Amino acid sequence: MFYWSLKTLFAEPVRLMVSALAVAVSFILVIFFSAVFEGEAEQMVVYLEEMDADVWVMQKGVSNMHMASSMVWDWKADKIAKLPGVKEVSAILYLNGPVKIGGKDWFSYIIGLTHEYPRTGPWAMAQGKAMPGPGEAVIPEVISQLTGIQIGDEITMIDRPLRIVGFSKETFSMASSVVFVSREDLGDLLEGSDQHSYIMVYAEPGVEAQALAERIKEEIDKVNALTSEAFISSDWQLAVQMGAEIIRMMTLLGTLLATLIVAFTAYSLIARKKQELAIAKALGFGNGQIYLAALSQSVVVIVLGLLFTLFISFTFLAWLPTVAPQINLVVRLHQFITVAIVALPVAILASLSAARTVAKLDPMTVFHQ
Repeated sequence: MFYWSLKTLFAEPVRLMVSALAVAVSFILVIFFSAVFEGEAEQMVVYLEEMDADVWVMQKGVSNMHMASSMVWDWKADKIAKLPGVKEVSAILYLNGPVKIGGKDWFSYIIGLTHEYPRTGPWAMAQGKAMPGPGEAVIPEVISQLTGIQIGDEITMIDRPLRIVGFSKETFSMASSVVFVSREDLGDLLEGSDQHSYIMVYAEPGVEAQALAERIKEEIDKVNALTSEAFISSDWQLAVQMGAEIIRMMTLLGTLLATLIVAFTAYSLIARKKQELAIAKALGFGNGQIYLAALSQSVVVIVLGLLFTLFISFTFLAWLPTVAPQINLVVRLHQFITVAIVALPVAILASLSAARTVAKLDPMTVFHQ
């Protein structure tokens, strides 16, 4: 019976491929939204990760960068640098808000840089210089590709025109991009020329980050200090709540749709074989064998669909950002595994439900049709 079920399934290769591809398309939809969600979520904290600090220091009461405002007197950075266990400090001035580029407002993390702290600037450049001076800016390369704006063109930060001097890599997100300007320009706008927004602390070898953070909070008045891990986690959670939750909802809806498609495909596959299975039952095959035949056919279709999904995910989806650079996609194996875990039980239940109608038939009724 098992051999017969597979033989009849592969006897119609076109129908088999169409069924498997229908399943694969529904899975790809789920994986696409999941990949966008993970890509955008990671991109929102990419600056914090690339700075690779051990401890972040900010204004007391602040615990994140996304949609936050922080001001710390610049002399506190000098005082932190002298604490035991501190190897080095860097600092930035920061503002989140729209920057007009190419006639469009792009919500951005605006980072004010100074030559005193060169490591706070772009970590990868596509073109131009990485450290903007007064009246200059470095913007994401992707925005240049989308708008056609070039080095030497002007952008507007609030009401201040700035000239583009460089394009950075890995700094674009659909939710927020990173724009680098001079600390002098941003300080004038914020009236904070003698202040920092965030101070990055790099520990001496062997010094524990959590212990150093506690020491900073004890020694420096009116500041908050978090380990890099805690700061990134806090910022990621806030960013997800404010933007990426929409993508997560779309992923859940896509999963629901995929589940319905899988159930329909598995059920209709067995329903089409109803008469053949009934004949098999009339010839003496038991209900257990009927269920096994139905189950084996559904599993073959779903497994083929999963294989198509795996191939498309790691080829087409992985290639997609090269032609649509504004999309941040992170395709990982666990996304495929999650889909498989959801799909297989649904397919099994749907196929067994269809087979149950055959098992309940009187075997002789098939000969009267």
